[in-house]
Amino acid sequence: MSRNRLFTLAAMLVLLSNAANAAEPFKEMANLQGHSGFVRSVAFSPDGRIIASGGDDKTIKFWDAATGKELATLKGHSGDVFSVAFSPDGKMLASGSWDTTIKLWDLTTGKEISTLQRQKDCWFSVAFSPDGKTLAAGNQNQLIALWDVATGKELGYLKGHAPESWVTAVAFSPDGKTLASASIDKTVKLWDAQNGSVKETFTDHTQPVLSIAFSPDGRFLASGSLDKTIKLWDLRTSKMIASIKGHAKDVLSVAFSPDSTILASASLDTTIKLWDLQAGKELTTLTGHKERVSCVTFSPDGKSLVSGSSDGSIKLWNVQVNK
Repeated sequence: MSRNRLFTLAAMLVLLSNAANAAEPFKEMANLQGHSGFVRSVAFSPDGRIIASGGDDKTIKFWDAATGKELATLKGHSGDVFSVAFSPDGKMLASGSWDTTIKLWDLTTGKEISTLQRQKDCWFSVAFSPDGKTLAAGNQNQLIALWDVATGKELGYLKGHAPESWVTAVAFSPDGKTLASASIDKTVKLWDAQNGSVKETFTDHTQPVLSIAFSPDGRFLASGSLDKTIKLWDLRTSKMIASIKGHAKDVLSVAFSPDSTILASASLDTTIKLWDLQAGKELTTLTGHKERVSCVTFSPDGKSLVSGSSDGSIKLWNVQVNK
């Protein structure tokens, strides 16, 4: 057998091995390197083709979700980028920063559309309403501000968390009727998105709450806290139905799979855990990050999971279970 043919066969075996590993469930598929510091936030575009990330290096990066290749870097913030969110139509990105601004970006041109600012507030979380018309953001001074996306005009603000407490996360329900917020005051609040009134206040956590997520079917709300637990509420009854324990340290991020059957949680303990909500048990633990895992989210088709870490890396995981 010729030497060239041996090299060809060896290359084919490597490709087959890589394909097998990529297809194996609960395995790392790609390690995206480009940020020079803490990765604070990650998000999939609505079509699942692009991953956006924001970090302490003051930049926003875009990645090809299929290849892991860095596509572009947006610069404009003068402080850490804490949160990024795609608009529902995928044409716009919002970013919230320590520099007291929220920026809206045109993803067709890569240009900044507008800068939203309210006094000197730092913004930890941004979220579009399902119809894409409203942007909500939580700041370090107990407030949740609402903006008209088309005009950039502030619509008002919601005030109800403890004075001077950080609003660490905001999220709209799938039907857009409810806005949820989490705070270092240890509470989770549900607001009427139309009139701004408080519908519910959940006080089950014993430490600051850092992350919240609605299930895509609209039935549940999950939250992650410094008390190392994940709380799960039934939104039909407003009752806590589970207190999920398993992480050794703070739970920094939670996210539901698109079919609402799996919950992902990211922790200071450097791991990501996947929880089978139907069976009520841990499905698996993903390891690979060297430091805290700060953010996690599922792809729109539910086949992949992306995570960001203070180690500067972004990892893409295969979470499709072979049947």
